[in-house]
Amino acid sequence: MARLEVNRSGEMEVFVRVVELGGFTAAARASHMTPSAVSKLIARLEARLGARLVNRSTRKLQLTPEGCVFYERSTRVLADLNEAERSASTSECPTGRIRLNTSASFGTHILARLLPEFLALYPDVTLDIVQTDAVIDLLEDRTDVAIRAGPMKSSSLVARKLGETPMMIVAAPSYLKTAGTPKTIADLEDHNRIGFNYARAVEGWPFKIEGETIIVPMAGSVQTSDGEALRRLALSGVGIARLAAFTVREDIEAGRLISLLEPFGTSEKEAFHAVYVGQGGPLPSRVRALLDFLAENAKVQ
Repeated sequence: MARLEVNRSGEMEVFVRVVELGGFTAAARASHMTPSAVSKLIARLEARLGARLVNRSTRKLQLTPEGCVFYERSTRVLADLNEAERSASTSECPTGRIRLNTSASFGTHILARLLPEFLALYPDVTLDIVQTDAVIDLLEDRTDVAIRAGPMKSSSLVARKLGETPMMIVAAPSYLKTAGTPKTIADLEDHNRIGFNYARAVEGWPFKIEGETIIVPMAGSVQTSDGEALRRLALSGVGIARLAAFTVREDIEAGRLISLLEPFGTSEKEAFHAVYVGQGGPLPSRVRALLDFLAENAKVQ
């Protein structure tokens, strides 16, 4: 014979009402039940527990010692359940920890300036930020939101677009003073082309020559997995780098980096997305708050 499911929290709620309202009739009204149904529920509860919880009389109910213990613990359990539901509710004020994975470039040039405003809006939220350019498994890494650059591949991830940025070829004045300034694509063969050591959507640097796209392979003395580290290597005069425009605009304006080969640039732009695992249910309010905030304020150009 199949075993019937027992709604233990429902039983606790009815029992607590019986105790606090002083009888089966009042508890029945509060629970939208009949007095006989409440009486049977309490009897089933006592039979399952193997203990009498209340002594019944025509005038009032009196808790047994076992009933007192069960009442105290039931009220604590129900309070914990209510608190758990409030914490998980999307209508509640966002609270709790968010694990955010982002590239160092996005974290340094966009996220850092926005964090004070976000944390002021949601003081009960804490952020656990991991900076890496590597593509991680959100579920395995227990990540709530990740910032990813480049085209989105079909997957179980849901994406909110944060914008897109041109890619620029840059070098420091100190490097160009020593190695010379490339004027044509062919000149790059004689230069130290530093770049990333992980697979990208386009391997190499694309340029336009008479309407045709030419891919120049990256070949230099240094490779790195971190876009911000690549920017700092370029600033130090190590070589020529291809970087997102939003990360080097201030350096170019200040003269710390020089933009190169602009007539040969392509219209290619790198898109940025905030991604999360789409599991079909409502998002925790803290995650929804961060996604909405990033979509509104973290524009990549």
